[in-house]
Amino acid sequence: MKVVFAGTPDTALPSLRALIASRHEIVAVVTRPDARVGRGRRAEPSAVAVAAEEAGLTVLKPSSTTDPQFLDALRALKPDCGAIVAYGALLRRELLDLPVFGWVNLHFSVLPAWRGAAPVQRSIMAGDEVTGATVFSLVEELDAGPVLGTLTERIRPDDTAGTLLQRLAVAGAGLLVDALDHIEDGDIGAIEQPEDGISYAAKLTTDDARVDWTRPAFAIDRQIRGCTPAPGAWTMHEDKRLKLGPVEVLEESTLEPGEVAIGKREVRVGTGTTDVRLGEVQPHGRKAMPAADWGRGLGGAMSAVLR
Repeated sequence: MKVVFAGTPDTALPSLRALIASRHEIVAVVTRPDARVGRGRRAEPSAVAVAAEEAGLTVLKPSSTTDPQFLDALRALKPDCGAIVAYGALLRRELLDLPVFGWVNLHFSVLPAWRGAAPVQRSIMAGDEVTGATVFSLVEELDAGPVLGTLTERIRPDDTAGTLLQRLAVAGAGLLVDALDHIEDGDIGAIEQPEDGISYAAKLTTDDARVDWTRPAFAIDRQIRGCTPAPGAWTMHEDKRLKLGPVEVLEESTLEPGEVAIGKREVRVGTGTTDVRLGEVQPHGRKAMPAADWGRGLGGAMSAVLR
């Protein structure tokens, strides 16, 4: 089939590469416009744009998916199907109807659970034991289209959003290509999503990532892992923001919530239940470092308070 692929971040790269290696022809790659990043606010292309251009593919970067010139360009390509992975913008009816077989979307949850922007992060933060990926036919309602295929993945105790998303991105790429194969062969049927079990995964905000040390240790552990690598869990030490990597939940409860005990080889913090041992920390304006190094840098203080 002639396929249009839409995606933007690193998460979409395994699917793009799997499609390049498949029996299908990628007639164009759609991605978000170059974004301004860094202190110099230099415009940089998306990860998908870079990979697609290296592969010699046609790259389209519409500022809006309703732009008439963009729609005309896609019509001229006469795609059979569209495939979308973490594109970052909604597709309206005119674009949805453009390919012969419509669009299929790879979403990183087992729908109808965790529809929305941050399914992996919210799944970890909620304490789910299993998540997965779903390929479904795209409709205008958010992540509500009929399902073409699913896979499941166990959430490991030390998974961050980054590690889990990477596994799902790789496994999901195969699921996406398999769905396209069966669409072309005409031997696949879509199943409507059930009405029960629907949940939503809103995009994480900076406030979502701030640690409340009065919460139980297990909830703080899930929150930090769900916010790693982005937006990054954080707390305040004195008047400075301290970014936190994953912690280790301990069995002892020796400290008050937010109270810090600095040892030679570890830094502990009290929670609403048991203590946690800090892993990597990143003080404001500095590079990430082991928590013990940060503790030694506090001038010999044996305790501190996080809030």
